[in-house]
This record gives sequence, structure tokens and C-alpha cells, in this order.
Amino acid sequence: MTKQIFKSMTSQCLLALMVAVNLVSCGGSGQSKEKLKAGIVKEEFGQFKGQPVELYTITNNSGAVMKVATYGGTITELYVPDKNGQMGDVVLGFDKLAGYISPEYEKSNPNFGALIGRYGNRIAEGKFTLDGVEYTLATNNGKNHLHGGNIGFNRVVWEAKPVGDNALELTYTSKDMEEGYPGNLQVTVTYTLTDANELKIDYRAVTDKATPCNLTNHSYFNLSAGKQPTIANHELVILADKYTEVDGGLIPTGNLPDAAETPMDFTAPHKIGERIDADFEQLKLGGGYDHNWVLRNSDGSLALAATVYEPESGRFMEVLTTEPGVQFYAGNFLDGTLIGKNNAKYVRRAGLCLETQHFPDSPNQPTFPSTILQPGETYHTQTVYRFSAK
Repeated sequence: MTKQIFKSMTSQCLLALMVAVNLVSCGGSGQSKEKLKAGIVKEEFGQFKGQPVELYTITNNSGAVMKVATYGGTITELYVPDKNGQMGDVVLGFDKLAGYISPEYEKSNPNFGALIGRYGNRIAEGKFTLDGVEYTLATNNGKNHLHGGNIGFNRVVWEAKPVGDNALELTYTSKDMEEGYPGNLQVTVTYTLTDANELKIDYRAVTDKATPCNLTNHSYFNLSAGKQPTIANHELVILADKYTEVDGGLIPTGNLPDAAETPMDFTAPHKIGERIDADFEQLKLGGGYDHNWVLRNSDGSLALAATVYEPESGRFMEVLTTEPGVQFYAGNFLDGTLIGKNNAKYVRRAGLCLETQHFPDSPNQPTFPSTILQPGETYHTQTVYRFSAK
């Protein structure tokens, strides 16, 4: 019946219907909800360390729906249509805040849908030198620094406000020496859900001291909307001829090998499961794909970086970015212990990440594009996840 209603409604009526449904049945704590603007609804999502956490639901004129929690700036749900017009949630996550702060989640730390900073990806041994001063960061398992440290941007509550009818602006100030980083870093991230079913993410930051800055989003996508337990059948293209080779700790060696004639070559479509367990050293080190690709476009303009196609649903995702790299992670460390939305068990490779970014360990790699933000400069990058079906 819902499908018939969607087909017969005008876009304006559809928007009104979706907002009404959200007011009654959005996920979350079930407490009171407040309609802020056409297409945006706010509700309580719980508390974290005494701070209220909110959940915002954005509905576009095409019927797509995105939910964002202020805890971690987390994209908790994202509904887009398949080839038959059926809506499905294409990101991994939880219905309630409790899932994101549970001991099991903290232990595995998959960062479902979260904003990552100050530095996305890894920094070797949690150390870097800037302007002659050595800085020491938190390390994960006593080895390397990963995704901002013990309390990265994924573990704080962001301030949020709607911008227009289809965008949410999130702000957070990371204080001087937070997690070992110099400078007070003021960060603004804007999520926009366009009527063309694009998720646009706009990152901005300023600092009062020189500091590394490398922001990204850690959404895990499964374009089957959970109908397939893994992403093995998804077909991937990455517009890159080289990747950053890693050592046993998944830290770049500084070498940028050619991907051609190896399982790292995605310049033509390949199913992710086709070569992921190949007898190839780099795949063995990561337990599968967990590498940064050096994108062909490196001039800072918004350009296509990757595409993903799920044949059964027909869903097609294009990734455009201004960044020079993208980390393709195939969910190798998921192990089935986390139970997500609709009682889904998140098994190994249940979702894939395409994290647009500068290269890992850039503060220690002088030949890589710089990630140092200086006072008086504005960090600004943009990434677009564009959804369609075929």
C-alpha cells in the first residue's frame, strides 16, 4: 500500500506524508519530537555523560530519508530507492543511542556513520613533529594513532542546527592539546540531503595554532539494504592507478605502487569478493581491503572518485570528492558480535567504507600532500555520495 501511495502522490504531498510518518514513528527514544522546518524533525535520542543527544531526520522531496545523531555527528539511517522504487536503509548502525555507547561497541570501535577527526586514519606510533616540537598522541593497542584517539570526534556531542529545509550544520571545538593535538580547532560539518538523492558533506575548520587536520565520515554502506549479509557481491570502481603501500601495522611505507595487474586495481568494475582473499601480501596484512587509493584527480576540484553497484537491488552509488585519497575498507574486522537495526548481525564484511581523505600518516610522510592547517587558513573539503538505481 505504501508503494502505491508513493507512486500517486505529488512530491509536495509526499514530503508532507514522510514528515508526518517521521513524527509518529522515527527511530530513537520514542520521546517528544519537534518539527523544525519542512523536511527536518528533531527528537531526543538519549544522554551521553550527562549531555542530551538529539536525532535529526531529514526528508527530501524525492522521499529519501537521513537520520543524524549529534553523538559523533553519526549518520544512523539513510533510506534511498532501489530499481523498483522501494526504499531501503543502506548504512549500518543502531536504532538507539545505547548501541553506539555499549561496551561491545566501544571494544570493537567500528565508528558506524561517525565523523572522524582530528585525523582520519593512522599516524605511526602516535607521534609527529611540527615546527620542531614533537607531539605525542593516544595510540590504539599501544601501537599507532587511529581516527582521532581515545576520544575522537566520533565520541563527542556536536552542536546542531538546521540550515534551510534539507541540511544540518554540526559544530564542535576541539581544544588545544585535546588528544595531544596543538591548537583550538573550530570545526563545522554540514550534511545536505538533496532532492537528487545526494548526501553532500561539507567540512570546514580553522585553528589558532598549526595542527594536522584530516576529516572524514566513517559510514558503512550495504546497498542491498540488508538483504545480503555482506558486500561481497557489490561491484566497485575506484578511479586511481596507485595506492599507499602499508606495513604490518597498516602504516604507509611511503611507496605508491601501481595497482595495475594486481587485486588492488579497480579502474574497471570488480566484485569486492572476487579477489579479496587473493594470495597478495597487501591484502593479507589488512585481512582484506583496508587501504588508501591515490585518486587520479588531485587538483582540489570536486570529481568522481569511486562507484559502487549492487546488482540485486540495482542501487548505484557515486562518490565525488575534493580530496586526493579514498580509504576503501571492506569491514574485515566486523565479527558478528554487534547486532544492529532490525536485529541484523553485522558479520565480517557486512558493509564497506569509502572514506575520502588525505593520505594516512601524512604528518610523518614529507612526500605526501600536507595535512597541516595553519592559523589564518580555512580547511575546506567536500564529498558527495550520489544515489541512483539501474
